[in-house]
Amino acid sequence: MLEISDNGRTWLLTGPASGYAVHLTEDDELLHLHWGPRIALADAEALAVRPLPVYRPFESQLDGREEYPVEGGPRFTRPALSVRTEERRGTEWRFEAYEAEGDHLRLRFRDGGLLVTLHYRMRRDVVERWVTLDNEGPAPLELLRADAATWTLPDREGWRLSQLHGRWAAESLLTAAPLTHGEKVIGSRRGHTGHQHLPWVALDTDATEERGEVYGCALGWSGSWRIAVAQLPDARVQITGGAGYDDSGLLRLAAGESYTTPVFAGLWSEGGFGGASRAWHAYQRAYVIPDADRDRPVLFNSWEATEFDISEEQQGVLARRAAAIGVELFVVDDGWFGKRTSDRAGLGDWTPNPDRFPKGLAPLADYVHALGMQFGIWVEPEMVNPDSDLYRAHPDWVQYQPGRKRTEFRNQLVLNLAREDVQEYLWEQLDALLSSASIDYVKWDFNRCFTDAGWPGDPYPQRLWVDHVRALYALLDRLRAAHPDVAFESCSGGGGRIDLGIMSRTDQVWTSDNTDPLDRLAIQHGFSQIHPARVMAAWVTDSPNTQLNGRVSSLRFRFVSAMAGVLGVGGDLTQWTEEELAEARDWVSLYKEIRPLVQHGDLHRLRPPTGGLCAVQYVRGNETVVLAWLQAQSYGEPVPALRLRGLDPAASYECPETGEIHRGAVLSHHGLVTGLRGDLDATVIRLRRI
Repeated sequence: MLEISDNGRTWLLTGPASGYAVHLTEDDELLHLHWGPRIALADAEALAVRPLPVYRPFESQLDGREEYPVEGGPRFTRPALSVRTEERRGTEWRFEAYEAEGDHLRLRFRDGGLLVTLHYRMRRDVVERWVTLDNEGPAPLELLRADAATWTLPDREGWRLSQLHGRWAAESLLTAAPLTHGEKVIGSRRGHTGHQHLPWVALDTDATEERGEVYGCALGWSGSWRIAVAQLPDARVQITGGAGYDDSGLLRLAAGESYTTPVFAGLWSEGGFGGASRAWHAYQRAYVIPDADRDRPVLFNSWEATEFDISEEQQGVLARRAAAIGVELFVVDDGWFGKRTSDRAGLGDWTPNPDRFPKGLAPLADYVHALGMQFGIWVEPEMVNPDSDLYRAHPDWVQYQPGRKRTEFRNQLVLNLAREDVQEYLWEQLDALLSSASIDYVKWDFNRCFTDAGWPGDPYPQRLWVDHVRALYALLDRLRAAHPDVAFESCSGGGGRIDLGIMSRTDQVWTSDNTDPLDRLAIQHGFSQIHPARVMAAWVTDSPNTQLNGRVSSLRFRFVSAMAGVLGVGGDLTQWTEEELAEARDWVSLYKEIRPLVQHGDLHRLRPPTGGLCAVQYVRGNETVVLAWLQAQSYGEPVPALRLRGLDPAASYECPETGEIHRGAVLSHHGLVTGLRGDLDATVIRLRRI
């Protein structure tokens, strides 16, 4: 809901539990008023008449109070907007008008020929904010920095900052630390979202998993980005974020051109970190993820079984075994195209290898469909190998700096997707590929960072950092429109491209290349702080885990770990025993039964993966399911009882497998211990209200 004061200078957005208010002063300064619990418009108007603090030397009355600080004038905080023209640098804007359309608020400001529009929209309790910049003047201007939003937190003592950090194979690790004076900056300068940080932060003072105020912000951008959390000299806190890592230049806008920032979304919750997570999940399922109401199928991916040594016959053998254990989607990974017999060749040539697939992919796709499964493939369209027909024909299509060596991480180069000819080539190749066979699913990979981000001959080459991502979005949008029944997965060497921007165009994401089931508990715990299980792909692979750490784990532990998200299988099924295949079939069958709860239910993190017992719970309607893992057991200590969440404490719940009756919201010690015995063990417990 959007309410506006009678004088048209105070605006209040209200969700089911929260409110957000801003006010325009008579001097056209846009001030932040409130972000937190619901308030009335009269309360916002009362906040608007409060005087600014008394001026102190060397300080600004606006710092920490402005809604969207620009560069220039009486302010010293990090600017959200920095603009340069031939004559000057900075912004001195005047308010022009506001527009209200449903729950969408637009506030328009002008500085000469530059029109700045601040956008607001409340969806559930998530505030979406973004900015549009239009150059309506006769001369070009340069956007050095154009952030999507600045968030202002209320006055509190003892703020704590939570973030998700990591690296390849160790993504989305949760960490929290007290916020101190100065700035904490996270981001990516790699051209993609990155394994090192997810674009999300949360701040609290004393919140627990289920109680207390939590403020969270998440950026929807799949390229280089930056979020800065600043505790100012007066202890006020502001969070600023957007595309681009530094202020060296984002885009040049010619006369008549415009730029729209990504969305920077914010959420207030008084339900602790768990309540904030459930609100983020509900928001993404309702407004971000395509077709989120559909169940994601159980998949098999051929990579760890075959790597590059693949053939149509061999894939058929794997497909038969996958179908026999209940798999619903069979995916041929790398190696099906061009001269791709290793990672040294073939990227860019998106036609089936004639030796491996003499009649193309259609016969295998038809065979997989006849087995009752969907068919999927792996691609990496934004990359090219020097040993490829594409590179030999168009060596100038890659990012490179003239006179410098072209860095070949993973024996590949990055295509300059900002070029229109590259965009059109990829559209033609991928459209033809998806039209050549009955393909239901595409795993879209991105396996290296930008290193030589040059564009010789372009008048403003640094625009490729932004235009690459905009072109990626446009290409995905075009493919989805032309092939509406094809699902897409975002992958970037694991979790290197996970954010609200890519999620609005893909059906799921590859969480990490690390499929070790114990390591995955911490990765999935961090991932769940912001993103729902509905998009979190997780595989059961072989043991020992020869890909990463050599750890041995039971098939039971591997399956229960992967069942916490979108279940997949990635092991070599031709080497599994009949007993293992039979057990796998039972686990897949059980997952299909609990899938509606896992993929669409409310998540409660009962115990974190910090050693000992770890458990998560999903609730939907009158049903709940608990997934529990005993990571280690010391000194013969008993498995603790679990207090469940989201249930009616006055009701009784029955476990259909054992017939046990559980009163209220406590899962007894006995109920757990019957399923958990010893290190690296796991169990699944279902309960239905009776």
